[in-house]
Amino acid sequence: MWSFFSRDSSKDFPYDVGELISASSEETIWSLHRGKKKSNEEDVSIFIFDIRSNSENKLEIAKNAVKRLKTLRHPSILTYLSSHETDKALFLATEYVEPLSMHLVNISKESRERDLYLSWGIFQVTRALSFLNNDGNLRHNNVCMSSVFVNQASDWKLSSVEHMTGLNEGDGVPIKILPALEKYCPPEKANTIKQRHITKCSTDMWGLGCLIWEIYNGPLPQQSSLRSSQKIPKSLVGIYTELITHSPNTRPNPADVITRCRKNDGFFKNDLVDTLLFLEEIQIKDKNEKNRFFNSLTMLLDHFPDNICKYKILPHLINAFEYGEAGAAVLTPLLKLGNLLVDSEYQKKIVPCVVKLFNCNDRATRSKLLQQMEHYIGHLQASTINDQIFPQIVNGFLDTNSMIREQTIKSIIHLSPKLNYNNLNVEILRHFARLQSKDDQSGIRTNTTICLGKIAQHLHPQIRQKVLISAFIRAMKDPFPPARTAGILALAATQQYFLMSEVASRILPALCQLAVDPDKSVRDHVFRTIKGFLGKLEKLSEDPTLRESMEADVHASTPSLSNAAATWAGWAVTAVTAKFYRSQSDITKPSTPRIGRNIHKPCSLEQPLSSSSISTTTSSEVTSLGSFEQEDKGVDSVSDYDENWETENWGDIQTEDKLQNGLMNSESETGESKTNATDGWDDEDWSPIENISPKAVIIDHSETLGWDQTEKVEELKRSREEKKVLRQRELEIKKNNKRSGVTKLAVKKS
Repeated sequence: MWSFFSRDSSKDFPYDVGELISASSEETIWSLHRGKKKSNEEDVSIFIFDIRSNSENKLEIAKNAVKRLKTLRHPSILTYLSSHETDKALFLATEYVEPLSMHLVNISKESRERDLYLSWGIFQVTRALSFLNNDGNLRHNNVCMSSVFVNQASDWKLSSVEHMTGLNEGDGVPIKILPALEKYCPPEKANTIKQRHITKCSTDMWGLGCLIWEIYNGPLPQQSSLRSSQKIPKSLVGIYTELITHSPNTRPNPADVITRCRKNDGFFKNDLVDTLLFLEEIQIKDKNEKNRFFNSLTMLLDHFPDNICKYKILPHLINAFEYGEAGAAVLTPLLKLGNLLVDSEYQKKIVPCVVKLFNCNDRATRSKLLQQMEHYIGHLQASTINDQIFPQIVNGFLDTNSMIREQTIKSIIHLSPKLNYNNLNVEILRHFARLQSKDDQSGIRTNTTICLGKIAQHLHPQIRQKVLISAFIRAMKDPFPPARTAGILALAATQQYFLMSEVASRILPALCQLAVDPDKSVRDHVFRTIKGFLGKLEKLSEDPTLRESMEADVHASTPSLSNAAATWAGWAVTAVTAKFYRSQSDITKPSTPRIGRNIHKPCSLEQPLSSSSISTTTSSEVTSLGSFEQEDKGVDSVSDYDENWETENWGDIQTEDKLQNGLMNSESETGESKTNATDGWDDEDWSPIENISPKAVIIDHSETLGWDQTEKVEELKRSREEKKVLRQRELEIKKNNKRSGVTKLAVKKS
């Protein structure tokens, strides 16, 4: 029983007291300690008043300060959390802060960032005084450097309310219990006549002038030092002079100080103050104002202090996204500020926003997400990407907007290292096959080939063997010159993944067909690539033991493109891995396709893609969106040309190409068709691959690859023959009409 009464009563305080930050001094009766909340380890500050070493008068002042602070709630006044009194000390828990004097030491002396920050801090103190004087009918009576603290978000908080009084609690200046504070008392304290002219804010405005002087000069040694204003900014000197005037009734009201300094070229009129005030009032702003603000915010963040960006602006952006109408506009500054967070904070604050945005159907939002992917992909877990984000991304391959399709293709570069087997080797390649063959945008077809070359190192070895050659050879038959160039460069850049037998039987014959290409750029790349492959074959012929080293990466699960960069194909690696083709958007469709044209011509705007134009770029340009290529809409598109082909794989594409070049042999007598195209997938064994993770999902390729192509090939050939006959008949009729017209004219003359 006695042990219960003798226990330490401070244990009832829900906060643990930590290390000392600043001891009680001549200007304060409190000592400041770090602290933590016992329930959740949240950082707080603990102000401690030592009862045993202080007088009863000081204890009474300390208790009154706790009561005052407990009833005050304002963004620029120190936030009260809890208090506790024992027989030894009085404890006051507040939000985590540090003294302003300590905080200013860590800020660089001369910089734009410092000027902006000091402007924001003085604005906050002035706003707090306006609240006390005008709204609360209170006088602080102790405004100076020691009464201001700074929290984690670098907000200035007014505290030290030990001498606070109401307007009706006497018209004079209160006596400071600490002699060191007397130098901050206004001159009318010693003049009873001038005390008659004291206003509700005159005492605090004198204190504000003292605070401004100390911010730019250091601790105030004596009251006469206030006359020196050399270090105070010119835009603030006028106001400062009014604050320290000896006539109390001529000192401005804090509300007037804010109004005057917020005008053009005023001390409070700058990007930081404007930004933070807008965020505080964002709930009452309309959507257009928000969009303009967020679009301009990203460039401004470089000049703001990191703590303000991290702990003040970022939470506002997250709230604006979750509860406001910010939408996609908030994404760019949100991701930029996310780089200031450690990974654990990023996972907690930014990743949920990204996942939520991907579930949005708005195209502008989707476009922003795809463009900014390189900035957040490194923070996303593979499980989050495969389960929550990838299912939304693949919808972009089917989007009717060509811009979204192209950005989706480019995003795969960043996603591929974290995709699982099924998503990368099945889903992505299925969409790539369709886009490369059937998309009506030449730029998209080109970029699909480039992207495939970039992600080749992440594909499963057996899938890589089946797909790459077929896809790149298909690109080399595209009517668009840059697409053909992309196919050539991709072959050279991924040359370490090809068996030497395939080089001789499939790759070189396909390259030789382009030796007479009408585009000079294509021919240049062709001959360079042919020389490289022939060089490898010559070395192999001279020393057959080199085959193993040449084919070392063919079956490697994690090969690296860096190995190829040191070989003859290094130039191609640089070209393919550096830049996507910048195309122009044109989503309009031809109204009436012309008869007799199987494929569309490249438009005059489509310039050949040189190696320099492919390779010269920065990493940021990889995800940037260019405009799309204008197509010649007077002729049929590739999608029209392939409309009779239901399958969407490179095997069928190559089968069709052989038919197009007269290489498909039909055996109608036996009812069989030789569709074993050497460039396709349909001659491969697509049974489930062994030694692959049991979680990998292997789809039924018998549906997507189309095993029986005989009827489709025959139907396509018959359709083309009928069109050809119809066209010949039309020409004969026109010729006969012309001849009959000449005959009739001759008969009439006779």
